[in-house]
Amino acid sequence: MRATCEDLLLDVAGLCVAARKTGYVRAVKNSLERGGRCTALGHAGGLRPEDAALLNGTAAHGEDFDDSFEGGPVHSGAVVVPAVLAACEQFDRSGRDALLGIATGVEALCRLSLVAPKRIHEAGFHPTAVLGVMGSALGVSVALKLGKTQTVNALGIAGSMAGGIIEYLAEGAWTKRLHAGWAAQSGIRAVRLAKEGFTGPRTVFEGTHGLFFAFARDSNFQYENLTRDFGHSWAMTGLTFKPYSTGTMNQPYIDCALRLRERGFRAEDVAAVECETADGYVHRLWEPLAAKQRPPNDYAAKFSTPFNIAVAFVTGGAGFEAFSARTVRDRRVLALASKVRYKIDPDNPYPVRYTGHVKMTLKDGRVFEERQPHIRGGAQEPLARAEIERKFRANAAWGGWNEASTERFLSFARRTFDGKMDLSSFRR
Repeated sequence: MRATCEDLLLDVAGLCVAARKTGYVRAVKNSLERGGRCTALGHAGGLRPEDAALLNGTAAHGEDFDDSFEGGPVHSGAVVVPAVLAACEQFDRSGRDALLGIATGVEALCRLSLVAPKRIHEAGFHPTAVLGVMGSALGVSVALKLGKTQTVNALGIAGSMAGGIIEYLAEGAWTKRLHAGWAAQSGIRAVRLAKEGFTGPRTVFEGTHGLFFAFARDSNFQYENLTRDFGHSWAMTGLTFKPYSTGTMNQPYIDCALRLRERGFRAEDVAAVECETADGYVHRLWEPLAAKQRPPNDYAAKFSTPFNIAVAFVTGGAGFEAFSARTVRDRRVLALASKVRYKIDPDNPYPVRYTGHVKMTLKDGRVFEERQPHIRGGAQEPLARAEIERKFRANAAWGGWNEASTERFLSFARRTFDGKMDLSSFRR
């Protein structure tokens, strides 16, 4: 568990630095008041804890390169880590307190996503935004050593701060990027209110008008997943650390496209592309098909499976550079994306596992096909610590940190849970 939390700290930090000069991070930063005890990684000066959590959370989730949990799906690190770090800086808590807060908040968030798998998405909401505020509130409560009554009140308050519609899919707006940061800062605010005696409903989860009734619109909730083997079996050890800078469910399709690229034929040789997919993917990644084949901007492209397959095949990768104003206008990429179609596989295991399948039929009649039975970086094929550190170094370099700053943070991440939580030396 400690190793997983260290991986989360590294992954989140690298992503914060990687995104620090983007337009959406600048917009968030410029909206905030300056001054405070808390750190926005890679930015000068201090901020209030809620604002530091908002900025770090938005940056960490902004490029969709952060961790994901199969089964929900939900993103956890970009919400819980910024919230807990900011709270610990503000209230002088130790690295050990941060470790307990991150572990508890992330584990709770993963388990919450298993209560009503797929239902929150189907209702038009982003599970990370809805459930993230609860994980943030619990993680901060534990890090600050709140008592039982205060913690229950914090969760009850946080339920009224939950939200986040997925209409960003329509045109690639920036609101999804904000969801993780908003959940992080809302969790801190809920805890601060609870500390002062503000009350919230104890039945925030299971009540007649509780969180799941409001956002999942179902009655067959699997509440047992919240507490089954709690403290003995850890869901978060199965977190996926993404190898590619794009939407979670696209990752296995990219692996398939890259293996097909190794066969030696060109994009221009392809007559048709067919992919088997899960029904749960369709409304976010496949439809409307014409719009997904020609996304309006680089961010919308991350939520298009046709574009992901095409850009990976044409460019040979799916990092930051694959999703840009240039690639969404690239004629070769768009020509291949226009040939990608899908069919629903009724036996697809989503959301338990994320799979990929790409079949390319060439103009000369030859057919090449690749399948990926699971997402790389997840429970079936986890990334080693060396790969996590390699990803961190690449992200930090992309964001402009020099080698000395990068290695200094790596050293910090390896020891911080045993010492004082002080991020102030990373404000540049």
